[in-house]
Amino acid sequence: MSEKLGRAPSEGYAELLRELLPKAAVDVCYPADPGANLPDSAGLESYDGAVITGSALHVYQRGPHVDPQIELTRAVLAAGTPLFGSCWGLQLITVAAGGSVRRNPKGREIGFGRRIRLTAAGRGHPMYAGKDEVFNSVTVHLDEVETAAPGTQVLSSNLMSTVQSAEVRYGQAVAWGVQYHPEYTLADIAATLRRYGKTLIDEGFFPDEVNLLAYSKELDAVHADPGIKWLAWRHALDQMILDKAIRVKEISNWIVHQVQPTRAQRGRQ
Repeated sequence: MSEKLGRAPSEGYAELLRELLPKAAVDVCYPADPGANLPDSAGLESYDGAVITGSALHVYQRGPHVDPQIELTRAVLAAGTPLFGSCWGLQLITVAAGGSVRRNPKGREIGFGRRIRLTAAGRGHPMYAGKDEVFNSVTVHLDEVETAAPGTQVLSSNLMSTVQSAEVRYGQAVAWGVQYHPEYTLADIAATLRRYGKTLIDEGFFPDEVNLLAYSKELDAVHADPGIKWLAWRHALDQMILDKAIRVKEISNWIVHQVQPTRAQRGRQ
């Protein structure tokens, strides 16, 4: 498939963090890569926050690509550095803190997570300040939290997954995680659909490549011009996704309520 297959998750996340915090220095590491240059545990307190992006790996398939990521996640938690995880990030946080993850028996959730509903805990949680009680979000995942780790508050759910987001307290650390991708643009998910290609056709999401490409191109078109009303209507896209400030609220709220207070407590202005 010759269509554009998209950027690395870390690129989009780093770009968003720099946009939300223009003066921030953002370091990217790749703990799944052999010989990756990772921060040592003593140096993790020098960071004001850490973010874990999505991944095509499965945390229950332990090995040299997964184990270092669990260890790094646990080290970030032990350092008390604010942590936010999207999708794979929530799953890593869960396992690092003592929970478990499984392949979702309901199958893959891709494109948009529909009717994500805040729990009672979620309705009063700072991560969701400025967010509707029920919303849709860009998503792609095959796995889900099976057993929440000790110290977990489930903040949202939908028909596909009981845990769509959570706060996890581990020692003195507080981590926020979401199963969906608030950082993803419509162009990002369109590229993801093209990248998964035949897998989605085999799973019945599209009858053939022609339909997959047509669908992804429509998402690209709305990304380029959110004012195309008929396409936004066709894909049931509302301001929860089309308005970037609302779409990324979970991340911007994490910066306000976790990163900035921790930075101040550590004497950094």
